[in-house]
Amino acid sequence: MSRPSKHTDPELAHKLSRRGMLGVAAGATAAALLGATAPTATAHGKGHGRPVLPPGRLGIQLYSLRDQVSTLGFAAVFAELERYGYDEVEYAGYTQGSAGPITLQQLRRLTRDHGLRAIGSHVGYHNDDDPGAYTFAQNLEKVLDDAQALGLGHIGTASGPWRYGATVDGWKRCAEEFNQYGAAAKARGMKFYQHNHAEEFSFATDKPHVRLYDVLLAETDPDLVYLEMDIYWAYAGQFRFSRRTDGTPAPFDPLRYVLEQPDRYPLFHVKDGERDISARDGYRMVDVGDGDIDYQRFISAVTRTRGGRLDHHWQAEHDNPVDSLTFARKSSAHLHSLREKDC
Repeated sequence: MSRPSKHTDPELAHKLSRRGMLGVAAGATAAALLGATAPTATAHGKGHGRPVLPPGRLGIQLYSLRDQVSTLGFAAVFAELERYGYDEVEYAGYTQGSAGPITLQQLRRLTRDHGLRAIGSHVGYHNDDDPGAYTFAQNLEKVLDDAQALGLGHIGTASGPWRYGATVDGWKRCAEEFNQYGAAAKARGMKFYQHNHAEEFSFATDKPHVRLYDVLLAETDPDLVYLEMDIYWAYAGQFRFSRRTDGTPAPFDPLRYVLEQPDRYPLFHVKDGERDISARDGYRMVDVGDGDIDYQRFISAVTRTRGGRLDHHWQAEHDNPVDSLTFARKSSAHLHSLREKDC
């Protein structure tokens, strides 16, 4: 992660430095692995070396296939994913408008019967207008009951810590709640995680020199709260928030965040983007392999950390693919084709 500077809140800097030191043993090769800060499209590493993608670790976020699930049902979609060489799935709800009713037990069995492992699921963080909402804040025990029934090792949210605003104290309050959810998940043998979008890398409204993502990292317990980095959105955040609101530079590299604390990132979303500086996010989302994010570099660097080929899971995703099954097939083929450069 970007190093604490004279512009960083002292208390936050101390926590970040300590967390960084705790990650040194796992990420000691970070500096050598990083290379250039920005992703490039020049070398995606196809060749004859060791596969970049660890065996058994390719998954897909089922949100990308919601149109197919709603028309064909889970069984037909899982059959295609098995044929494409996927190992894992991450649920986006447990019905997704599936053709016909389905129970958790049926969903678990369908997943298993097609040679797939359910690695995680996204659930809402809070809905303060509905005390009965299916969220961590309103229905924690039910959320964990369902995750346990499905045999999930991870249960998380794609909601950002915005419940109490965009201030440092507001994010500290959210971090306290995330720690509670993490402790409850850990007690059941699961890991609680948060999935980022670009805005997590923006700056606090009350302390515009403080990056909110750094608050989340510093204030959550690394033994209780984990991160699922959406790599596309992290690079969009890099494009949008590499300067503070006063215009001073504040560069960061998404990969460095991971390499300095690799144990905090068990899950990743692998989605691709075509570089376009005229777009708000600096990229336009495309199928994996059609864009400019260098996944040979990114995945190689992460898997070279201690235990990296076993500890991380890579979920292909596209928010709105033109053809979702084509996207799934192409993504698997591309990621399986990547090879280490130095093998």
